[in-house]
Amino acid sequence: MKPPHVKRVYEKPDTADGMRILVDRLWPRGLTKEKAAIDLWLKDISPSHDLRQRFHGKPDDWDAFCAAYVVELETDAAQAAATELRDHLRQGPITLLYAARDEVRNNATALKAWLAKPIKKRQK
Repeated sequence: MKPPHVKRVYEKPDTADGMRILVDRLWPRGLTKEKAAIDLWLKDISPSHDLRQRFHGKPDDWDAFCAAYVVELETDAAQAAATELRDHLRQGPITLLYAARDEVRNNATALKAWLAKPIKKRQK
């Protein structure tokens, strides 16, 4: 299983993108569905509104954001979305789409790093 690509949603779609999956909670400002060419929108795997607000404009808090995001990714809704995401990864290439301006520190790159780690058995 190849790791997903990560791309800003405002960049032009490309055939190499494979399945284009938006991993933001909010629809990208000023972008039509046609222009975005999004195949799937997984809101449940995106950071919560509170976490997004806390991190917005604070790139120095990147490690804290990633740690808090990992906790949110353990919720049932996020786990269901992660299972769906992994299923699509097994079928072929995917691109995780995000809207943030920062191309290095954004939820899609944090999600890609989280997906690369081995799956742990969850305790109920």
